[in-house]
Amino acid sequence: MSFLRIKQLGILVAGLMLSGCMATQYQSADTSSFKPRDKDLLAKASYARTPVAASFRRAIVDYHRKEAPGSILVDSDNHYLYYVLDNGKAIRYGVTVGEEALAFSGIARVGNKREWPDWIPTADIHKRMGGLPSRVAGGPDNPLGARALYLYQGSKDTLFRIHGTNQPEYIGTSISSGCIRMTNEDAIDLYDRVKVGTMVVVLEPRRSARMASWGGNGSVN
Repeated sequence: MSFLRIKQLGILVAGLMLSGCMATQYQSADTSSFKPRDKDLLAKASYARTPVAASFRRAIVDYHRKEAPGSILVDSDNHYLYYVLDNGKAIRYGVTVGEEALAFSGIARVGNKREWPDWIPTADIHKRMGGLPSRVAGGPDNPLGARALYLYQGSKDTLFRIHGTNQPEYIGTSISSGCIRMTNEDAIDLYDRVKVGTMVVVLEPRRSARMASWGGNGSVN
């Protein structure tokens, strides 16, 4: 067998091994832990139930960064949020993130948690969008959705949130006013795992090349 043929076979085998490692096992949304209020309000939602693209569905993936188990990392470029597990694994969720000029980045902590929170538009949002009410009561069509995690730095509320959404069609895009949006089902799942005080790392935009190098989009068990 020629050297070239052996080399080609070697590349083919390596490719097959890599593709096997990169296979992703997605998780279906488990509603068994939802509270009666959750089921009732979600059933009343009037927004379009647009399916999330397969690549942004919840999955268990390999995780090679050094954040401790129980931490959250947000990869803004690739539109993923990771909840770090033990043994080099993480739960990966698809998210909507802020437009680049509005996006939050840095290290924060979960300073507060709320179920079906009211939405109080910030002064900046009022200025940019106009015509908004001062407060929108919590409910299925509220922009904050089913759950919200409030991000703090020190004792100061950053005014950025990780929250549900009434626009699931935008998961995987960068259109928000800076907050990190998840489907309501994923927001409930994450909320039930996270404690007040949890560390949150939000990578600055244009870090996707570095993220690819550690396999954040990689294999699952």
